[in-house]
Amino acid sequence: MNYRRVFGHPASVFFQNGIANQETLEMSSLSAEYEEGFPGFICSIYEIPNNDMMKNGIPSMTYLEREEEFDIVSVPYIDSGETKEGGILCTKSTDETFLTRWGKERFKKNYEEYGLTTIWGWERNSGLRPCAPYLRHCTLAAESMGQECYDSFLDETFLVDRKTTIRSYLKANPQVMTTKPPPGLEERYGG
Repeated sequence: MNYRRVFGHPASVFFQNGIANQETLEMSSLSAEYEEGFPGFICSIYEIPNNDMMKNGIPSMTYLEREEEFDIVSVPYIDSGETKEGGILCTKSTDETFLTRWGKERFKKNYEEYGLTTIWGWERNSGLRPCAPYLRHCTLAAESMGQECYDSFLDETFLVDRKTTIRSYLKANPQVMTTKPPPGLEERYGG
C-alpha cells in the first residue's frame, strides 16, 4: 500500500543498449513511488537469497550497481492475504542521491553524454514516454502472471503525468507491442 508504479525516469541502460528514442521521448523506465493513500498494486513476488541484495535493510553495493538510479527500500507486502515484511522495491530517488552515491563522472557518462540533465526531475507535463521495447517486455511479463496481475499492470501503472494508465497508453499506441528488442537483447527484453 501507499506505492504506485510510474514510468517517470530515463534509464541509462536503455541508451547504452540503443533502445531509447530521444526524439519521441520513449526512454523512460519503471519504478515505484510513495503516494500516501494509494491502494498499491499487484505484482509477482518471489523468494531469493538476499545476502547479495540487502542486509539489515541496507542494499548491497552489488545490488546498487545493478539498480544504480533507484532508492532500494524494504516494504511490507501481502501474500495470500497475510501481511509480510521485507519485500524489496526499487523506488523513485533524486539526482542528488545519485550524485552523492556515484559521483559527477558517472552521471556525466551515463546521462549527460546522452544529452540528459536529469534522471528524476521530469515534470508531469514533460511528455516522457516508456521505452517501447521495455514496456512491451513488462506488459508480456505481467500478462504471463495471470489476468489479475496483468490488469493491475495495465490499470495501476502510470506515465510520468501520473494520470495516463498503461492500458490507455497501449490503446493509443498499439505499435508498442510489435516493437521487438534488437538482436542480442531478445532474452533480456523478451517478456
